[in-house]
Amino acid sequence: MDLSSFFPVWNKLSDAERTVLEASAVKRTFLKGSVLHSGSDECTGLILVNSGQLRAYTSSPEGKEVTLYRLLDMDICLFSASCMIRGIGFIVMLSAEKDSEVTIIPADIYKKLMQNSAVIAGFTNELMASRFSDVMWLVEQIMWKSFDKRLAAFLLEESNIEDSLTLRITHEVIGNHLGNPREVVTRMLKYFADEGLVALSRGTVTLTDPDKLRKLAED
Repeated sequence: MDLSSFFPVWNKLSDAERTVLEASAVKRTFLKGSVLHSGSDECTGLILVNSGQLRAYTSSPEGKEVTLYRLLDMDICLFSASCMIRGIGFIVMLSAEKDSEVTIIPADIYKKLMQNSAVIAGFTNELMASRFSDVMWLVEQIMWKSFDKRLAAFLLEESNIEDSLTLRITHEVIGNHLGNPREVVTRMLKYFADEGLVALSRGTVTLTDPDKLRKLAED
């Protein structure tokens, strides 16, 4: 995929800057379940999603996970190259939720471009601000929104992404996305089922009343 599709400032870059980006870009394919970026001291680089679906998440020392945001076609992951940005102190992991093709620009090369190009630096700052906004929105949801509303919103989001009312997803995976134990998810889904909002079967959740779920999520 043409790099210009990912960089709205492409036409403002010099020929030399465009050449460096194109020459350094490496395409890779990751199967569903693969880990692209494990956090810690790893600095994978700037990841551009050509196709597929990635999950950016963080994990506690006890192994409790929570999804920070999803990356779909044409999205860019900046935190996989966090080593090049001073002041980012939290660990982000990145995994493939579907078979995915990505383009990776090495962190050291992008960092040099960012240091020498006001255009790239400005674009990167906007991208970082957008991702931090996603993270802060999540923090607000966890702190101030009840779990039933968060679960309803998550199910609707999943339905929209998959373009289906039937979601092939386990209670444990839902818990990992939302940062809650599987048992809590199971109890709330059973309540939703009793209220006629969803139907449950092994490994699937079917949204039977999306309108009521939407009302619950937005109430």
